[in-house]
Amino acid sequence: MFNKQTVVVVGAGASQEVKIPTGIELKKQIATLLDIRFDDFSRRISGDHVIVGALQQKVRHPDGRPGDINPYLHAAWIIRDAMPQAISIDNFIDAHGGNEKIEFCGKLAIARAILQAERKSLLYVDRQRYNDHPNYERLSTTWFNSFMQLLTENCTISEVEKRLSSIALIVFNYDRCVEQFLYHSLQTYYQIDDRRASELVNRIEIYHPYGVVGPLPWQTTNALGRVDFGAEPSGDLLLSLASQIRTFTEGMDTNSSEISMIHQKISQASILVFLGFAFHRLNLKLLTPNASSIPAGKPVKYEYFGTALGISDNDCELIRVDLMKMKGSKPSKANLRNDLDCKSLFKEYWRSLSLS
Repeated sequence: MFNKQTVVVVGAGASQEVKIPTGIELKKQIATLLDIRFDDFSRRISGDHVIVGALQQKVRHPDGRPGDINPYLHAAWIIRDAMPQAISIDNFIDAHGGNEKIEFCGKLAIARAILQAERKSLLYVDRQRYNDHPNYERLSTTWFNSFMQLLTENCTISEVEKRLSSIALIVFNYDRCVEQFLYHSLQTYYQIDDRRASELVNRIEIYHPYGVVGPLPWQTTNALGRVDFGAEPSGDLLLSLASQIRTFTEGMDTNSSEISMIHQKISQASILVFLGFAFHRLNLKLLTPNASSIPAGKPVKYEYFGTALGISDNDCELIRVDLMKMKGSKPSKANLRNDLDCKSLFKEYWRSLSLS
């Protein structure tokens, strides 16, 4: 797998294996967070206090006087009421493009919900406890563990950096599950310190086209904006984190260097792996290289492996056509399975994906 240029596309279904909510659950959580109401004595009786703090900071006057958060509360209630109808919070924000207040409240809720989800996930680590790490026994039934096994199969610590350099991950989620897992797992498996682990993970090309809730503390030396996995943020910090979330339109900016790199990686990939990815048309469009990103000469020979759990046979056929258009050529093998989850995909194609 890693002897060739490999791109792993990670969707929301992949994080679900470590108990990150997706779909209906996430929409319900966002609606609850934005159900901000006060009683007659201006005491908050529902909604999230951190989001309220962020809104108060947003409208505060330069001289420190409090501003009026009511216009933002009305935007929050619009999102709250529409969540049962929306495909996702991202789709809803996109449908209200140009409405700054809806976009702002939506991004606050996304950042807050993702941090809460990280804290409840199987990957959460209490950094106050010395030398703590995730429960690997509980993670053994997830694709994260299978991915680590492939990565380390017959591989010494001196060789692992080379393997990491041959892969790229395109993560459509706002969470930091992949980074969190690899950082801790490499330390445990190879008995290396946190500094060496951070060096290795930071060398992996990981792209979040729609942004991320913020860098983990070991990912940057800049104290501004970094946040622990599953942290309880202040209102000020939540403001900063929300600014790192991108809408569909912002993520589709073909002039951004990140999108250019994604196109380059897709066009050069000889193996594509799709994990928990829903194959939405906008996301497929984002992944599709433009003409300038496609190498001159003979197209790169490639094959792909993907989960399509819950997607009908008919839609799978249409997705196969879309994937062929994305690469501009027919794959040598097309392995799109709507009967497999992420963990099962690795089990089914272990020899095809093996390093040995």
